[in-house]
Amino acid sequence: VLSSLPLQMMLYFNVYYFPVWCLAEGIMLHLKYHLLPWHYQFLLVTAFLILSLAEGSRLYMGYLGNLQEK
Repeated sequence: VLSSLPLQMMLYFNVYYFPVWCLAEGIMLHLKYHLLPWHYQFLLVTAFLILSLAEGSRLYMGYLGNLQEK
Protein backbone atom coordinates (compact mmCIF):
# COMPACT_ATOMS: atom_id res chain seq x y z
CA VAL A 1 0.00 0.00 0.00
CA LEU A 2 1.43 3.36 -1.03
CA SER A 3 0.48 6.62 0.57
CA SER A 4 1.68 10.05 -0.40
CA LEU A 5 3.33 12.08 2.35
CA PRO A 6 2.73 15.50 0.70
CA LEU A 7 -0.94 14.57 0.19
CA GLN A 8 -1.16 13.44 3.81
CA MET A 9 0.27 16.74 5.00
CA MET A 10 -2.07 18.80 2.81
CA LEU A 11 -5.10 16.81 3.97
CA TYR A 12 -4.06 17.05 7.61
CA PHE A 13 -3.67 20.84 7.53
CA ASN A 14 -6.73 21.33 5.32
CA VAL A 15 -8.88 19.50 7.88
CA TYR A 16 -8.00 22.29 10.34
CA TYR A 17 -8.24 25.16 7.83
CA PHE A 18 -11.61 24.11 6.36
CA PRO A 19 -13.70 25.08 9.43
CA VAL A 20 -11.93 28.45 9.55
CA TRP A 21 -12.66 29.01 5.86
CA CYS A 22 -16.27 27.91 6.32
CA LEU A 23 -16.74 30.27 9.27
CA ALA A 24 -15.17 33.22 7.42
CA GLU A 25 -17.29 32.60 4.31
CA GLY A 26 -20.42 32.23 6.45
CA ILE A 27 -19.75 35.54 8.19
CA MET A 28 -19.12 37.30 4.87
CA LEU A 29 -22.29 35.75 3.43
CA HIS A 30 -24.27 37.02 6.40
CA LEU A 31 -22.81 40.53 6.13
CA LYS A 32 -23.44 41.08 2.43
CA TYR A 33 -26.59 38.97 1.94
CA HIS A 34 -29.12 41.78 2.38
CA LEU A 35 -27.21 44.09 -0.01
CA LEU A 36 -27.58 41.78 -3.03
CA PRO A 37 -30.50 41.21 -5.42
CA TRP A 38 -32.51 38.03 -4.85
CA HIS A 39 -30.95 36.05 -7.73
CA TYR A 40 -27.42 36.75 -6.44
CA GLN A 41 -28.55 35.77 -2.95
CA PHE A 42 -29.76 32.43 -4.29
CA LEU A 43 -26.57 31.86 -6.32
CA LEU A 44 -24.32 32.80 -3.40
CA VAL A 45 -26.05 30.48 -0.92
CA THR A 46 -26.16 27.66 -3.47
CA ALA A 47 -22.47 28.02 -4.32
CA PHE A 48 -21.52 28.15 -0.63
CA LEU A 49 -23.47 24.98 0.14
CA ILE A 50 -22.12 23.09 -2.88
CA LEU A 51 -18.53 24.10 -2.17
CA SER A 52 -18.83 23.26 1.52
CA LEU A 53 -20.33 19.84 0.83
CA ALA A 54 -17.80 19.08 -1.90
CA GLU A 55 -14.84 20.12 0.26
CA GLY A 56 -16.14 18.20 3.27
CA SER A 57 -16.65 15.03 1.24
CA ARG A 58 -13.24 15.48 -0.44
CA LEU A 59 -11.54 15.72 2.95
CA TYR A 60 -13.45 12.72 4.27
CA MET A 61 -12.58 10.57 1.26
CA GLY A 62 -8.97 11.73 1.35
CA TYR A 63 -8.76 10.91 5.03
CA LEU A 64 -10.19 7.44 4.47
CA GLY A 65 -8.10 6.79 1.39
CA ASN A 66 -4.70 8.20 2.25
CA LEU A 67 -4.41 8.93 5.95
CA GLN A 68 -5.80 5.55 7.01
CA GLU A 69 -4.12 3.85 4.01
CA LYS A 70 -7.27 2.05 2.83
